[in-house]
Amino acid sequence: MNTGLAAMQSHQHLLTSVAWRLGAGALQYALEGSVFVGGAAVQWLRDGLGLIPDSGAVEELARRVPDTDGVHFVPAFTGLGAPYWDPQARGALVGLTRGTGAAHIARATLEAIAFQSADVLQAMQADAGRSLSELRVDGGGSRNALLMQFQADLLGAPVVCAQHSESTAVGAACLAGIGLGMWTQSQVSADWQAGPSYLPRMSRDEAAARLQRWSLAVASTRSFQ
Repeated sequence: MNTGLAAMQSHQHLLTSVAWRLGAGALQYALEGSVFVGGAAVQWLRDGLGLIPDSGAVEELARRVPDTDGVHFVPAFTGLGAPYWDPQARGALVGLTRGTGAAHIARATLEAIAFQSADVLQAMQADAGRSLSELRVDGGGSRNALLMQFQADLLGAPVVCAQHSESTAVGAACLAGIGLGMWTQSQVSADWQAGPSYLPRMSRDEAAARLQRWSLAVASTRSFQ
């Protein structure tokens, strides 16, 4: 979250980071929340469990069931990042029954990515004292419609995907171009284009209940030491 010229001190266990400085311009700061395992959890389904042939197949598998049937997956393989900062936490699959199948686990994995992002974004909103108007996303996960819709549902705010999903690489190239005088910052900003957008469908009561159950699942990873 860009905080402009202010190096905001977080009260929600986030990091105060340098965002950027263009040339001789003023230094810009940001609040940052680290998620240790997001998309890598999908890779674990592929490489560790052999549930999918490639990462792109996770959405099709997850859509075979209407929900996780109470299953939650907390991918704390290397501990928990923001806002918990618990290096001793370990991953857990909770809520399993004899009816749990690969599709439930795949869906719970995608939901875990959204839950972890929601944890960070809730902390940012509390620090900033303002509500999220929309979330702009990029990266490989932004091509997963099921994940993006669930993210919008949890946040109660629109999720807008960048037309170019690899925006990190594009941004680095743009900064280099600005530094070389090839174009201006305003030209780069004007060139940004939105891709698919997702509006929240879930009621706020249901979203709050989902987040509460997620908190219980996270707590189980922190007590298992």
